[in-house]
Amino acid sequence: MISKSRTPLALASLFGIALLVLSAMPAAAQLFETKAAAAFMIDAETGTVLFSKQPDKPIQPASLAKLMTLEMAFNAVKGGRLTINDTFVVSENAWRKGGAPSGTSTMFAALKSAIRIEDLMKGIAVQAANDGCIILAEGFAGSEENFALQMNEHARQIGLPISTFVNATGLPAGGQKTTVRELTQLALRLSREYPDLYAYFGLKDFTWNKITQRNRNPLLAMDIGADGLAVGASEQDGFGIVGSLNQGGRRVVATMSGLASDRERAEEARKLLEWGLRSFEKTEVFAKDETVGEAQVFGGAKSGVALKAKGPIDLLLPIAGRDKVTARIVYNGPLPAPVEAGQPVGALRIWIGDTLSQETPLFAAETVEVGSMPRRAIDAVKEIAVGWLR
Repeated sequence: MISKSRTPLALASLFGIALLVLSAMPAAAQLFETKAAAAFMIDAETGTVLFSKQPDKPIQPASLAKLMTLEMAFNAVKGGRLTINDTFVVSENAWRKGGAPSGTSTMFAALKSAIRIEDLMKGIAVQAANDGCIILAEGFAGSEENFALQMNEHARQIGLPISTFVNATGLPAGGQKTTVRELTQLALRLSREYPDLYAYFGLKDFTWNKITQRNRNPLLAMDIGADGLAVGASEQDGFGIVGSLNQGGRRVVATMSGLASDRERAEEARKLLEWGLRSFEKTEVFAKDETVGEAQVFGGAKSGVALKAKGPIDLLLPIAGRDKVTARIVYNGPLPAPVEAGQPVGALRIWIGDTLSQETPLFAAETVEVGSMPRRAIDAVKEIAVGWLR
């Protein structure tokens, strides 16, 4: 465990950036290697980024776009705009483009039948049903095109700035893109915001129109605590997966893209998720109200102000490789006086290897009033001397 009592913390300040050293070693390579072209993994409780490789590279979502379609449906049910017992009718368009005639992933919805929202959501979560997605989109927004516009608007509202959708299915279409970071964030949101509906992802199979199909997620059959979420594949970006393991109340969520086959996708996802569960332990880096560091103040009664977070700072640290953990307090400074207690100042950024693992906002722990004229004059001279170096 890293703490002030057991590991010395050297705090220095250089030209407005305070450096908090948790180890003497610089950031190094990843602690884990994968064949995936892009991958991203988060610990659900602490938000610690456990692994990151090309996290913001745009990729084709393929069937992973269905996670956003389900986000739209889950959100509507939670908000009361839909109920799980509402029904939508299967149009000829949905039947031809996503149903039995399409030759794609389908729940075999019968033409002109009425299907409950709950069954559509299960068909999408378990069978990656393209007909289910189109039926839902048309019933929700009048057309799949209108639904895609709403998907993009909602994506921005929930903090996904890159993800762009042209349809509800992820079937090939120009302009569609996402990233492994944003898909992981979306998956984490689905598990947190809609725990009852999220359970659909863990169903082993689903029967519709007297046809039973197994869940397409290979992780569910491995008996490793997997409970979601989806797989996809595109010609451009290969095989991808968004997976989640939940063991002993601890959840890790990961997205991978750029794998060569079904088999490689399943194996690489299993290895990454299991490594995330077994190779880290929860550590309280700073207790609630504990001073994290200090920021320089310009023209104040004091030359610095103590910084703290809103609560304790917890993260997962590697059981092995602690020498690869570093942290910095970053802010724009020196801060002009007066500084009010509780004022946002900057952030504590923690790296594991070369991965930015966690960023926690920091606030002034005290008030620093404007200093005397001599004090301000001294600070002004210092600023002239070193300010140009920033």
